[in-house]
Amino acid sequence: QVQLVESGGGLVQPGESLRLSCVASGFTLTDFSMSWVRQAPGKGLEWISTISRGGGVTSYADFVKGRFTISRDNVKNTLFLQMNSLKPEDTAVYYCSRRDERPRGQGTQVTVSS
Repeated sequence: QVQLVESGGGLVQPGESLRLSCVASGFTLTDFSMSWVRQAPGKGLEWISTISRGGGVTSYADFVKGRFTISRDNVKNTLFLQMNSLKPEDTAVYYCSRRDERPRGQGTQVTVSS
């Protein structure tokens, strides 16, 4: 079955960086554009970024432009999110998903606090 397993979250201070990973299985990754979304405490899902099937086209929410970078390794069936210059308002559970689908995994917690 389709599985998406996120990892790489943690507790960091403002201004620091994290790299999230999402390992996909149960489907052919190259058939799908992939996205990262997040959910902050008490809020709904928020779209962050999407990457095309081949990785050549990316798009970002305004609040992460210039700070986050999405990428993928289709050989390793893995999606990445490099997050730099993290802010307290980036605190959330981060999920990967197939484009236009709801997340399937448990997500990974990112906490930005001094």
